[in-house]
Amino acid sequence: MKKIKNTVFYIGIIGGFSALMYWIIVLGSKLENGRKVYIPKSENSQWDDFINSLLFNLEHPLAVLLAQIVTIIIVARLLGWLCKKIGQPTVIGEIVAGIILGPSLIGFYFPEFTSALFPAHSLGNLHIISQIGLILFMFIIGMELDLKVLKNKAHDAIVISHASIIIPFALGMGLAYFIYDSFAPDGVQFSSFGLFLGISMSVTAFPVLARIIQERGIHKTKIGAIVITCAAADDITAWSLLAVIIAIVKAGSFVSAIYTILLAIGYVFFMIKIVRPFLSRVGNIHAYKETLSKSIVAIFFLTLILSAYATEVIGIHALFGAFMAGAIMPDNAKFRSIFIEKIEDVALVLLLPLFFVYTGLRTQIGLLDDPYLWKVTGLIILVAVTGKFVGSALAAKYVGQSWKDSLTIGALMNTRGLMELVILNIGYDLGVLTPEIFAMMVIMALVTTFMTGPALTFINWAFKSQKAENEHELSAISRFKILVSFGKPARGVSLLRLANSLVKRLNGKASITVMHLSPSNEYNNYNLEKYEKDSFLPVIRESYILNQKITTLFKASNDIENDIASVANKGDFDLLLVGIGHSIYEGSFLGKIFGLTTKIINPDRVINQVIGKQNFFKDAPFDERTNLIISKCNVSIGVLIDKNLKGVDKVIIPLFTEKDAFLIKLAQKLIHNSGSQITIIDVNGQIKNNTEIKESIKAIEHIAPNHINFLNKNGIDLIILNQQNLMLISIFGWKNLIDEKSSWLAKIPSTLIIDNKS
Repeated sequence: MKKIKNTVFYIGIIGGFSALMYWIIVLGSKLENGRKVYIPKSENSQWDDFINSLLFNLEHPLAVLLAQIVTIIIVARLLGWLCKKIGQPTVIGEIVAGIILGPSLIGFYFPEFTSALFPAHSLGNLHIISQIGLILFMFIIGMELDLKVLKNKAHDAIVISHASIIIPFALGMGLAYFIYDSFAPDGVQFSSFGLFLGISMSVTAFPVLARIIQERGIHKTKIGAIVITCAAADDITAWSLLAVIIAIVKAGSFVSAIYTILLAIGYVFFMIKIVRPFLSRVGNIHAYKETLSKSIVAIFFLTLILSAYATEVIGIHALFGAFMAGAIMPDNAKFRSIFIEKIEDVALVLLLPLFFVYTGLRTQIGLLDDPYLWKVTGLIILVAVTGKFVGSALAAKYVGQSWKDSLTIGALMNTRGLMELVILNIGYDLGVLTPEIFAMMVIMALVTTFMTGPALTFINWAFKSQKAENEHELSAISRFKILVSFGKPARGVSLLRLANSLVKRLNGKASITVMHLSPSNEYNNYNLEKYEKDSFLPVIRESYILNQKITTLFKASNDIENDIASVANKGDFDLLLVGIGHSIYEGSFLGKIFGLTTKIINPDRVINQVIGKQNFFKDAPFDERTNLIISKCNVSIGVLIDKNLKGVDKVIIPLFTEKDAFLIKLAQKLIHNSGSQITIIDVNGQIKNNTEIKESIKAIEHIAPNHINFLNKNGIDLIILNQQNLMLISIFGWKNLIDEKSSWLAKIPSTLIIDNKS
């Protein structure tokens, strides 16, 4: 009744006031008499007028800009995703996306498309927005740098870092001497050209380097700490040098730039001694989301904008001001995390790809149309790698590192990525670099970033030590090794309880490794250690309660499913335990299990249909992620459907075929280690005549009487099922259960589905 009343009221209001407005227009038109009102007449039809209006709207600057942003984000995300799949940093894909959309590829073969989507008059808007994205990005980079690291770490890292700057810097200036006549723009002094080539050779991409270290699991090692410290010192030194070089280039000589440099020093002093203490007090007071009001956020954003504005006016570029503003933000970890969270998605996902594509639009690889130019490009890459890779490695070796660690440091410090593009664009804007040399340097940035992963893999392969082999042999001594992989901490606790129930009385003849993989975000590496600590805290607390020793493993990953399988396969584990979350997809079997019917489209399923995976997993009894792990694992896998598992006092094991006999071994472990009461059901009547299985059950009854009960039943009784804490079932049995009993899947207890591969 209420719905009908609301409908009537709505129709009355809309209809009545629409009629009133029409009546007012009719009356108002009578007032036009004698006022010589002009009504334009078009020679075109109404349809032609509509089409012309539509074309005019499409060419409006705002419409063009929005179309550019949509295209850039789609292409950049797609290529970034592809690079992740082949183990490369996302930044590689985004840089390549810019080159593809620019004159080097699409602009060369489809010039009409490029001129329509990226007309010359629109590039100014794209440039300004991309610079805003860069300013926000440099602000994040400044916040991610922990200046205390430089104080606390050994001075070896500073020696390596500064050697990794001065050696490639000198080699870059030497290269400039030989190519100045051929490639320097007219009217540019050699000092300006040489300084820019030098700084371009000596930069390291701190965010990409930090992410590679996390992904390879060396962030907690001595070598990881040294490299992070080297990169932090490298960033600070390189950006300070860049500020000085920009001042010299703009002034024409060092002497002329002295006033600018002195002004810059005064600016830095003011930021550190006056602005930083003020912001620190504000940050300490407002370190929580509840107290971080919009007015407080405005103070910090104003600091960022004013700092960038000041350095732009001084003449050392706005990006240095953004970097400096980030570096002086309050040291409070919670505050920095909150602030980075507020701006990183807009800056990194929306605005930063615009910079990559803008760089790509300026990169004309087609200009390198002569073998001589490609030889020069190869020479640039050789000088860059020699200076950074070899220079860093030799410095590391000199201060006492092993050859393996020295070469690892060299490979990581040779990563250039986005930082290189920033410097190149500044040089291009200042007129120091020609389009040809700009294209060559962009290629160098791509090559040196791309080679980091393969170089590290090769170094690890080349320096396989006897010690590592011995450690592997020792790790294989344990008789039963379990790997627990969890996403949410609460599920990690349930999986640990389950693992403990299988091994807790084995007296050191078993081991449990608990692993958490974090999705990789190579741009934001701040406070990842705190995230790791928070993720493992409930699991570690539960291990103390259970008195169960565990080994923790944390890793940032580009491909979580493949990495889980890789760790399980390489670690010689007997069992991998993973969990399934609560599905919220209507019509899916997981939705039935948890009794959920929310109408949300499964994005993974849509993607899998597009890329051809859907048919492969069409009849599989898990979500796509779990199926990928199962398909790539060579060890037995237990998939836990967790319904608030508290214990394993009562466990039911349905046996569907003779191949399910391996479950009896797990039943034996549960009885021995946890005193579980096991109920085994012969679902299809195939087990009662199997002598081997019956003997196995009798052997357990002899050792642990009253702990195992064998039922010859045709099917599973829901009443018995509801009395259990856990159901242990084979993957074959699980498929049968889904097909035959899907109507009461929501009523089953926590279930461990085993895919036996032993």
